[in-house]
Formats: sequence, C-alpha cells, structure tokens
Amino acid sequence: MSVIEFNNVWEKYRIKFVRETKVSWEEVWALEDVSFKVDRGEILGVIGENGAGKTTLLKLIAGMLMSDKGDINIQGKVSTLMELGAGFNPEFTGRENIIVNARIYGLEEDNLQERIAEIVEFAGLGKFIDAPIKYYSQGMYMRLAFALAIFVEPDILLIDDILAVGDEEAQQKCIKKIFELKESGKTIILVSHNMDMVSRLCNRIILLEKGRIIKEGLPPKIIPY
Repeated sequence: MSVIEFNNVWEKYRIKFVRETKVSWEEVWALEDVSFKVDRGEILGVIGENGAGKTTLLKLIAGMLMSDKGDINIQGKVSTLMELGAGFNPEFTGRENIIVNARIYGLEEDNLQERIAEIVEFAGLGKFIDAPIKYYSQGMYMRLAFALAIFVEPDILLIDDILAVGDEEAQQKCIKKIFELKESGKTIILVSHNMDMVSRLCNRIILLEKGRIIKEGLPPKIIPY
C-alpha cells in the first residue's frame, strides 16, 4: 500500500537577483514532473547534488509547501528532521522545548509525561536537558531533535541530512532506532550525502538532478551515479 504518492509534481520558487543595484525576479523550477510512490514500511533514499530539489521534495511531503502542478497524496502522520533547531526556542531548555513541541505534534495529555521521559532518556543529554538550547552543540541539537521526532509516533519520518552532525555513538544509536521504526512498519524518507549511510539504510533510491528524477532503483545500482 502506498503511503506517499507524487503524480507529475512541479514546484517553483520566485527568486530575487541583484546585479549592480538592478533588481530582477526570476522563476526557478525546483522540481519538474516528479512522480514516484513509497510503500508503507519502506526506507527511501533521496540523493543528488546541492540544489537538486531534495529538501523541496521533503517539504512537499511534510505539507510545508504546496505544489504548483501535479498531485500529492500522503497517508498518515508526518514527523520531520530537517533544519537543525527548527521549531525550537533557543531560550527554552531542552525539556521545555520537548513539552512545547510534543503538544504541537498532538500527543495526548494522558501519556505526555511518559513520552517526555522516553524522549529525555533517548536524547542522552544528561544535565543539559535542563539548560537553554542556545548553549547546545550541533550534535546535542541532533540528539534532541531525533528523539522528539521518533517518539511522537509518526507514520512517516522525514530526515534531511541531520544525522551527519552527530558523533559516531549518536549516529549508531539513531541508525539502530531507524531500523526498529522500519520493522514496526514506519515509512522513512532519508536525504543524505553520506552514501555509506544511504546504502546501509535504504531499500530504494531516487537520484535527483536539477529537479528531475533521472535514476531510481536499488542502492547498488544507483549510488555509483
């Protein structure tokens, strides 16, 4: 059963250019005629050079953008791991940010405290869970964001290269959890420049180039491109 379906999807940005004090606007297509399906429980890798349209694709799945053309069908609750610190208040502690975001994600009040305890334990930040996150390193941000994203019980988890900022121990812990999510039937879309990680985690890969899918298939066949 497909939980994500793109049919002939196009997405454009209107970009401001300034050349020698002259301002002009241009429309740039970030995605062009993109079609694919993702089944429940699948881990799909999305690879390509910077500017290929990978993050735009994730934002469309998450509902952060609306397509200019084409149809998108998403079945289930989506959780995102994209820009570091996105959705967090730097003046709040890690614990306070968990509470705020857990409620935004719609966690029920009757099991909120139990779930918060699980998030805190997985993040493994020690006493820093009660420090304002403006003092966090990138790796600490990643631990907190990943823990929050997985323990809000998403049907679909979107990951945009965020695992690359963690230390080896944190990465292995997160990768193990990703496999557990897969076994429980969750669907995961992984954007990464780390081909080793993509090869280890993904069932299938989409290769984007200038907003178009140019290759699609098993990791051993697509990664060499």
